[in-house]
Amino acid sequence: MKFIPIPDPVKPRAELEETWIPKTKIGRMVKEGKIMSLDELFRIVSRIPEWEIVDWLVPDLEAEVIEIRIVKRTTDSGRRPSFRAFVAVGNKDGYIGVGKGKHVERRQAILKALMRAKKNLAPVLRGCGSWECRCGIPHSIPFKLEGKASSVRVVFFPGPKGLGLVAGEVAKRILRLAGIRDVWSQTFGRTKTHISFSLAVYNALTNSYRLL
Repeated sequence: MKFIPIPDPVKPRAELEETWIPKTKIGRMVKEGKIMSLDELFRIVSRIPEWEIVDWLVPDLEAEVIEIRIVKRTTDSGRRPSFRAFVAVGNKDGYIGVGKGKHVERRQAILKALMRAKKNLAPVLRGCGSWECRCGIPHSIPFKLEGKASSVRVVFFPGPKGLGLVAGEVAKRILRLAGIRDVWSQTFGRTKTHISFSLAVYNALTNSYRLL
């Protein structure tokens, strides 16, 4: 499986200051400096309303294309091909997002997926819940997490420091972007379906705060 890195997932602050006109109250608060971090933002809202907010608050965001393929849609004029991209973003420090985009141009499909992934950025609760470790450093997850998407189900268990990511390649990419370095995992269903697998991993990680 080939992963395509995105070299510049975030617009520079100087460019945003000139081009970004916020469409929401939250966006205006961010640009005016009334909200200075994602932690402050998520105390007010549960979902990011504008993708530019992420570029403004998270300059160290990283992104990777998990999958891109050609899909075809049947119309009156025949079968029309287009690209479908699936992108994951994260700051490797407790935030992860995923998004899907479709367009007739490959680059535009990736950009649409990237924007949606930024709007889906969510916090992940990290910790050290392994009975073998108990170091108190947030290198793993605090407790067992489960996630599901379509036919795929994933279960993550806290791992001791130094274990690494005992998971499939798609899950490893998303876990690293979220800032998780040690974890055990179990998977069920059609895990070769990369989008469903990625969504199940995302669902499990974002469930961490809901289970508190």
